[in-house]
Amino acid sequence: MKIARYQVGDGVHYGRLHDDGTLERFAGSPFESLQPSGEQDLLGSARLLAPVARPRVFGVGLNYVTHIREAKAETPRIPMLFMKPDTAVIGPDEPIVYPREGKVIHYEAELTVVIGRPARRVPERLALDYVLGYTCANDVSERVIQGEEMSLGCLLVGKGFDTFCPIGPVITTDIDPGNLRVVARLNSEVRQDSNTSDLLFGVPQLVSYLSQSITLLPGDIIITGTPAGVGAIKPGDTVEIEVEGIGVLRNPVVAESEATVAGSG
Repeated sequence: MKIARYQVGDGVHYGRLHDDGTLERFAGSPFESLQPSGEQDLLGSARLLAPVARPRVFGVGLNYVTHIREAKAETPRIPMLFMKPDTAVIGPDEPIVYPREGKVIHYEAELTVVIGRPARRVPERLALDYVLGYTCANDVSERVIQGEEMSLGCLLVGKGFDTFCPIGPVITTDIDPGNLRVVARLNSEVRQDSNTSDLLFGVPQLVSYLSQSITLLPGDIIITGTPAGVGAIKPGDTVEIEVEGIGVLRNPVVAESEATVAGSG
């Protein structure tokens, strides 16, 4: 099933996206029930939004074996975690704003886990039972600031600018997170092309590990790390993140002086 969060007129809804472009509305939130309301919309008349509104965002650094080699970094013994503010989250086709402070800003294609129900001290063998589904993310990162922060043992601003966490286009359920192709394209040119089988810590490990200390809540997302091939973006670029079975998340890049929106509804 593909679950979309979308706007039609003044209304925001969740619904099941069918192959024919029909959106079958849910009666409420998919974190409560997948019961249809009996109403339908057409994808062509809707605007897709970030599939979760203002989620808590848990990020994982250095989690692909090939990216660890690319970065010439030491292999983490435990998941290398950070968080992004919810104001970083935007949806499909919304602009990534290149901030005034930006010097070297990179795209990062990532599989994203969407938590479906509260999870606390969950064993790995049951971890996927707490997942609603999966979406795409772009973990946009300002490398100069990130490097300065990490030299001090912290990480926030380099990952946390407004619009630095595009997610979407939909949440897909019932796919194997351990074997999915992950691709990033910059201006239609493939820059990253890998598979989640290269993850150091897989989805069950990440969900279980986080839940030992933090109660994961419905709508929380875990961006699971990026493979080799990260690179710079600039205003005027278009970045596409594609994860097998989910779809394509596309966002233009604009200079802060040109931006008219920041953040997602």
